[in-house]
Amino acid sequence: MKYYSNSMLIVITFLFSFNSCRVSVKSEENRKLLMETDMAFSDYLENGMNKAFYKYAAEKAVMLKDNSSPLIGKENIKKQFSGDDTQITFTWCPLDADVSKSGELGYTYGTYSFQTVDSLYQGTYVSVWKKDENNDWKYVLDSGNQGLRK
Repeated sequence: MKYYSNSMLIVITFLFSFNSCRVSVKSEENRKLLMETDMAFSDYLENGMNKAFYKYAAEKAVMLKDNSSPLIGKENIKKQFSGDDTQITFTWCPLDADVSKSGELGYTYGTYSFQTVDSLYQGTYVSVWKKDENNDWKYVLDSGNQGLRK
């Protein structure tokens, strides 16, 4: 009986170890996918800032901007970015990401560069992401700040 108990203990330990490795591998896959999504969001800016911020927003997305109240909802974000953005160059680079164990919620952060005809702004940002019903990452909270030093 002792042999059976020891064998069963080894099998259970192996199963728990295997399962934790699977979670770790899945978490890393989710993290990489989220980083790729954030980079694709930045790349999509070539189609215009208006289109990009609308495309990647969740229905109830919130944007926090300097000197203004929170901007709430995808349609309000669309209105905010409805102006002419043809003279603007906006890019960012995600530095890192993390994803919850469930794989449904995550965040990215990085640096950005925003250039108009006569000004250049650089700073840092953070975006909180959630998977939608189609299993696509959409940002639910986006915020940045100016003042990146060289």
